[in-house]
Amino acid sequence: MIRHIPAVAALGAALALAAPATAVATVPQTSTAATATTTAAAWAAGTRAHLVITAAGDTSAVRTAVAANGGSVFASYDAIGVIVAHSASAGFASAMRGVPGVQQVGATRTSDVPADAYNPALPQSPAQSPTTLAESLTRWDMTQIKADRAWAVTTGSAAVKVGVLDTGVDDQHQDIAPNFNAADSVSCAYGKADTRAGAWRDVGTHGTHVAGTIAAAKNGKGVIGVAPGVKISSVRIAEPGTSLFFAENTICGFMWAGDHGFKVTNNSYYTDPWQFNCPDNADQAAIIEGVRRAQEYAERRGSLQIAAAGNSNLDLANKTVDTESPNDSTPVRRTITNACLDIPTELPGVVTVSAMGKGNVKASYSNYGNGVIDIAAPGGDGTSGVYSTLPGGKYGNMNGTSMASPHVAGVAALMASADPAATPADIRSRLGVQAVDVACPSDSRCAGTTTKNGFFGEGQTDALKAVSGTTPPPGPFFETTTDVAIADNATAESPLTVAGVSGNAPAALKVGVEIVHSYRGDLVVSLVAPDGTVYPLEDFADNDGTDNVSKTYTVDASAEAANGTWKLRVRDGATQDTGRIDGWNLTF
Repeated sequence: MIRHIPAVAALGAALALAAPATAVATVPQTSTAATATTTAAAWAAGTRAHLVITAAGDTSAVRTAVAANGGSVFASYDAIGVIVAHSASAGFASAMRGVPGVQQVGATRTSDVPADAYNPALPQSPAQSPTTLAESLTRWDMTQIKADRAWAVTTGSAAVKVGVLDTGVDDQHQDIAPNFNAADSVSCAYGKADTRAGAWRDVGTHGTHVAGTIAAAKNGKGVIGVAPGVKISSVRIAEPGTSLFFAENTICGFMWAGDHGFKVTNNSYYTDPWQFNCPDNADQAAIIEGVRRAQEYAERRGSLQIAAAGNSNLDLANKTVDTESPNDSTPVRRTITNACLDIPTELPGVVTVSAMGKGNVKASYSNYGNGVIDIAAPGGDGTSGVYSTLPGGKYGNMNGTSMASPHVAGVAALMASADPAATPADIRSRLGVQAVDVACPSDSRCAGTTTKNGFFGEGQTDALKAVSGTTPPPGPFFETTTDVAIADNATAESPLTVAGVSGNAPAALKVGVEIVHSYRGDLVVSLVAPDGTVYPLEDFADNDGTDNVSKTYTVDASAEAANGTWKLRVRDGATQDTGRIDGWNLTF
């Protein structure tokens, strides 16, 4: 998510929900928008954008009233009763609130609409730098959510379209071009669909990075996305220069998603200029209502929205103050309550994603909140950034909930690929069911239970479970993802405590093992029962130079009490190659 966090350097005046960890047209009125006849000559200093909310259907009477009260219709979304109006009159909003049939009116910004809105310049297409970087199957973020194992089941369907609502996407990038869907890509900057070729391109770097995490191609070079077989559509909602995402842009994006068959959209931003929109403010109430209607429209037409939780390390379940708004002019300190919403992430139906660092930890910057966070995913923290695509054929690291959200969007796309009939509600529910529970750490800010809490929601997203079934294998399931280093000529042990299981372990105890190692022929892997009994799992042949171990073993442990501390033991019997126990699990 693009926004302000002190621990992560900003990408620009408005960009800080993601930052480098290392440097780093017209469409039919009945569809997405009815375009007004405004021209570049119509722009004047002081022009502001407003949302005029009325009943869905024929908005012609209200559109006529806009012109009669000193405004012009820039775009009209009749299907949801939302008109984007421009006016330089200070009394426009109050005059329109008195018009019969008008339900709400609100300014969407505290700054002028740029003249570029009337004749938008196309973003430049960056020169491409071919890479010699080979794909890695062991990037920490992908192994943490088991995407590398999910690819053995499916890489996703080309029939599934994922919309990246962001700063745009470099469609010519070598890792994005194979999966890019130009036919359904667009610019929604300023709140009206611009379907000119290339209007969707990146005006920063953020959207291209997000797109790579979702669906970078599995083509032997660069990186691999969570769902490398699905299609990416770019919906640029950021305005050039400021990279701000105003409400009318988001509305246009959601309407486009609904009308163009996107199964999933990723939303790594908040709707500018207000970090939180409060319903007791007329302008912000109209923003909430307009974006809410557009999101509901998209969902009714089969699109699930995934959104980043934000990077201010705030408790979204206990809001008290906003010091960052409005970010298009001069921010002021204001008192807020939980009625004030970070949108779109806090809208009903939207999946809210918090960020994790490497392992079972909340990223230091990530917003949180019991009952607000739905699910968690790797977003990076410190030097452990998320590595993905950048414009011009380049690659780099970024940290942020912006980086966590596309991991979940990718998993949702895999679910949609596996079950084309799944509705947004189905996928939203399954994301929670298939997430791996992550308990609260020793941190008083984390409220809730192991199965659902304010830091991680229903747990960390799991790509393998998403494509292998709706739940872990039958029987009690225990897992640890804590890394344990494997040194040369040494033995490493990873403990896992089992509790609440009656009787003995089964005769077919399943032991899932994830080891990252550059030469597994060095390794001997064993399971150690709570009473110290050793069950050999595998002694790899000395000449087995394959990287890593990703296997599930079956052990007759029926002589062992189930409860207690089990251990995975890994002995490295040679020099030069090292690694780590990345995680392991037991299924009883």
